Amino acid sequence: MKKFLLLAVAMLAIQTANAQEDALVFFEDKAGVEAALENPLTILTQDALDRKDMHGVAIDERDVPVNENYIALLKAEPGITVYSKSKWMNAAYVRGSQTNIENLVDNNYVSEVEFMNKSLNLSPIFPSGGVDKFEEENGLPKVIYNYGDATNQTEMIGIDFVHEQDFTGEGMVVAFMDNGYPNVFTNPAFSHVVDENRFLGTYDFPLRQTNADGTGTHGANTLSNAAAIIENEFVGTAPDASYYLFVTEYTSENPVEEAWWVEALERADSLGVDVVNTSLGYQDYDDSSYTHSYSDLDGQTTIAARGANHAFDKGMLLVTSAGNDGNGFGTVATPADAPGVLSIGAVDSNGNYTSFSSRGPTVDGRVKPDVMAQGESAAVVDINGNVTTSSGTSFSGPIMAGAVASLWQSRPVTTNGELMQIIRESAHLYNNPTDEMGYGIPNFETAYLSLQALSVEDELLENNFAIYPNPLKDRMNISFPSQVNQATLTLYNILGSKVMEQQISISNNSIEVSNLKSGVYLASISADGKTNSFKVIKE
Repeated sequence: MKKFLLLAVAMLAIQTANAQEDALVFFEDKAGVEAALENPLTILTQDALDRKDMHGVAIDERDVPVNENYIALLKAEPGITVYSKSKWMNAAYVRGSQTNIENLVDNNYVSEVEFMNKSLNLSPIFPSGGVDKFEEENGLPKVIYNYGDATNQTEMIGIDFVHEQDFTGEGMVVAFMDNGYPNVFTNPAFSHVVDENRFLGTYDFPLRQTNADGTGTHGANTLSNAAAIIENEFVGTAPDASYYLFVTEYTSENPVEEAWWVEALERADSLGVDVVNTSLGYQDYDDSSYTHSYSDLDGQTTIAARGANHAFDKGMLLVTSAGNDGNGFGTVATPADAPGVLSIGAVDSNGNYTSFSSRGPTVDGRVKPDVMAQGESAAVVDINGNVTTSSGTSFSGPIMAGAVASLWQSRPVTTNGELMQIIRESAHLYNNPTDEMGYGIPNFETAYLSLQALSVEDELLENNFAIYPNPLKDRMNISFPSQVNQATLTLYNILGSKVMEQQISISNNSIEVSNLKSGVYLASISADGKTNSFKVIKE
């Protein structure tokens, strides 16, 4: 009996060692970094370079692809299957036995391994049965649409006002990441996109093919909320944008989908995509040892959250559904937990919170979801071109993503962070956010007017001097308009007596004023026959 028990224990140990596990394998370095950064067109498209240049986004080592020699070496390792790779994280997603994966760290090109089963990791690498995630599922002529069944969800967030200003997404590039897009190229709701060659590309990352029919219709349905037009029946929120369609979902619930999603983000960035819609969320997995706990959802820990934050750094604006787990797990899934994501919850047709919508806050106390849109009985177009309704944050997300693209078109020099904040500040609960609705329902008319105010401010700064801060304390700083390098600053007290005159330049534009008495002064700045005057207060 004792020998039999020992044999059983040994067999269990062998079975455990041979069980298939998933992991991220991080590489030590990259090849050809210096050459790639000196000639970035070898790693990024011109559209991507233009977008990054416009927003001041740095091109760095993260943009350099993973060393393909390392991928080849990984594929040659016994018992190891490579499913995905990430240039931003310099890593590959693999599957194999625990022993075979652990043995990878013995290779000099591998820096560390992170198991998806967190109990197998000796320490956290980054500080701090499956479910169906789709279950709930001005001088120019104004653009006037008959939104049909989409009227309520469109007018609720005020994006119809932006459309009337002739901003409907034209020139903006949006990527959808989902489970499949069958019939999209023959669906009459998308004929305008097809006829104008605004479907820019498709790719299925799990199957490594360009056909993006995928494993379901969810992607096609969500796409309609942004892109579709059926005359007098339905109009999406960005009908004139251009689109990439990426499949990142497969039939099983496994964190490899997060890795494929990040890989698709990297592809989107390299192609110059502006806005990404993700009507997906990850929390429960078929293997419960991979399932994310609430403590994992801090916006920094999961593969998806890490990828989302890299994407934000690279200048894209990610719109993600908060999730449909309000009556279950409760809080937002990943990547909606990431600070670099605009997370969207769901309301009903009257603008009231709907119970299935996942709530906040994140484990580290941040407000999530960010904002809300209609997700209960939202109008959608099915794969046969019929207008119907469906429920889920899966639909509030793309309604918002299309609206973001149309708004961004009105002032594309705005950065992703600035635009996200303007949208938050336009929402009706901004000063009193709640766990259920975050900052509330945004008003895109208000957001649009805020953007135009920024444009006026930019124009003033382009053509005029400015003084900051005001009131003054110890120093007075002067910003110069374009094409001006030198000027004369004269300061008068309230009685009109000159108290200071000084030559300033664009490189010597800060003046010590700590010796001035408190009070009101008149500053006059002259250059090239032009004078700007300011009232300044010395504290």
